[in-house]
Amino acid sequence: GAGKTTLFNLITGTLVPDGGRVFLFGREITGLPPHRVHLLGLGRTFQHPHLFPELTVLENAALGTFARTRAGFAQVLLGLHQGEEERALATAYEALKRVGLESLALERAERLAVGQQRLLEIARLLASGVEVLLLDEPAAGLRAKEKRELAALLRSLVREGYTVLIVDHDMDLIMGLADRVVVMNYGEKIAEGLPREVQRNPLVRAAYLGEEEAA
Repeated sequence: GAGKTTLFNLITGTLVPDGGRVFLFGREITGLPPHRVHLLGLGRTFQHPHLFPELTVLENAALGTFARTRAGFAQVLLGLHQGEEERALATAYEALKRVGLESLALERAERLAVGQQRLLEIARLLASGVEVLLLDEPAAGLRAKEKRELAALLRSLVREGYTVLIVDHDMDLIMGLADRVVVMNYGEKIAEGLPREVQRNPLVRAAYLGEEEAA
């Protein structure tokens, strides 16, 4: 593939790079484990949503808060830290409201459609308190209306001060949403710039549109 998910794995500490350095808010985070990177303010979603299907939508969103609590995951779920559990659920509910899933808070996550599952992952990130969101193919499997709603949500998050980095195959979504675009092909960056600049780049057109004469 292009190497997009591998790039996310390197940034978030899932993989350790052979070379180069990663910085977050001016601090080097190269090689830090994922939980440390998350605590510093950077979180991610995955191509296939990582949810607990047997838990409710609210409980899944609340999982995002536990890394910042004194209680561990199991203790909170067992009700051994009631005060922290109540705060976690309140934070999670606000995050669900932010993505439009509050009416489904008490439904089991397994009942959600694909688009709703992706929104739930974003809600969990918001509940965790991160400021930088890395979204791995958030539009995969979504219908046109759902893509428009996703784009509107992401634009509003950026206006609120969040930084959003997306990797996706949907060129129309990216070109209509991103302030700046980086194009990768077989692990190498072949273009970077404003969307309209990247669209005109001959290397991009050759790699993704099959225009051999542009190469």
